[in-house]
Amino acid sequence: MREYLLTLCVTAAVTYLLTGPVRKFAIAAGAMPEIRARDVHREPTPRLGGIAMFFGLCAGLLVASHLTNLNQVFEKSNEPRALLSGAAVIWLIGVLDDKFEIDALIKLGAQMIAAGVMVMQGLTILWLPIPTVGTVALTQWQGTLLTVALVVITINAVNFVDGLDGLAAGMVCIAAAAFFMYAYRIWYSYGIEAAAPATLFAAILMGMCVGFLPHNMHPARIFMGDSGSMLIGLVLAAGAISITGQVDPDNLFGGSERSTVHGMVPIYIPLLMPLTIIAIPAADLILAIVRRTWRGQSPFAADRGHLHHRLLEVGHSHSRAVLIMYFWSALIAFGALAYSVNSASMWIVLGVVFLSAIGLLLLLLPRFTPRAPRWAESFVPPRYRRRKVLPEAEQAVATEDATGGVPAEGQEQEPEHRTPVAVGVSGVNGATAVGPRSRTAR
Repeated sequence: MREYLLTLCVTAAVTYLLTGPVRKFAIAAGAMPEIRARDVHREPTPRLGGIAMFFGLCAGLLVASHLTNLNQVFEKSNEPRALLSGAAVIWLIGVLDDKFEIDALIKLGAQMIAAGVMVMQGLTILWLPIPTVGTVALTQWQGTLLTVALVVITINAVNFVDGLDGLAAGMVCIAAAAFFMYAYRIWYSYGIEAAAPATLFAAILMGMCVGFLPHNMHPARIFMGDSGSMLIGLVLAAGAISITGQVDPDNLFGGSERSTVHGMVPIYIPLLMPLTIIAIPAADLILAIVRRTWRGQSPFAADRGHLHHRLLEVGHSHSRAVLIMYFWSALIAFGALAYSVNSASMWIVLGVVFLSAIGLLLLLLPRFTPRAPRWAESFVPPRYRRRKVLPEAEQAVATEDATGGVPAEGQEQEPEHRTPVAVGVSGVNGATAVGPRSRTAR
């Protein structure tokens, strides 16, 4: 466990330290597109955060290869090299897209190529655990097609959910944490060495997200862009492929010991866990495809109908919408993890149901505006306080401030002369400058 924590910390430190210089490089390179209709932010913000995340991935793999126990993962398996090769391909395409806006079909082809590179080096699904059937071996073509499909779906699911500050990195970090606990339990508790690569991938993925999040939380100073979202999606898919298609308890255990493993870890959990960790992004992906196809649009056409956009339309603030998405991601991922530990416990089911009710209450929170009693107004945020009646003079001042000094109908106002300011000047537009960023709400 200490070596995994060391790998995680090194990955997070390298990602965190490189994100600042990468932000300045993105501004100098012009990787800072104009505000689009579907964007939530109000200021041009640099992309290319995936550069720092990729070097964090490389640093994590390099450190792990020199540690005593984790070095065996590189000696006995070619999966870390396969991951690095596929990540390099998808990262290069993402960097080009962040700068030049590559066509969606070209990116889709690059995603398939990256998945194919990993398959050629051994990171592929060899068999599937099917409920009531057992472990079913796949042919080479079946395994390849299923692996490519899983990689493409996961990459696009993470890419689709990357719409608010800190949303994609936080959700993937939560999913990676649950996946790490599951894979580590399979490897350490049951001695299944084939689960060691997936455990390493999850630890590195957590480090990448943890190191990038301080720069990406609202208001974000830099976006990960497609170079980051596609990269963490690929790493997440690689761990899922490794634990699903490489770990076969039937071949490693026999007799009562195998029955014990299946009793504690049901045979379909390796198939269920990869689906739960991308449940919300995958649901958003499916809904987007159905919605756009129903309207006669291309499935790759961007819009403002994603789940996080709907949370904002309901009335949630930016930060609250992100936290709600975090909550549901954690509930699904850790709920499945708890079920894998003890699938017969009724307390786990009741706990998930209770937390789901709390989640629904949080979703409906803007539908009603609870007001605190007057004696408790000093202890609650201003939005929960009762409005006070202002005198006429104060009302006039408040109205003038709210309207920006616009005169009433019938009054004249002298024209105001404003000097246009070029984009990119220091101190203007917050994220467009290399200097300190304005902390205005977005």
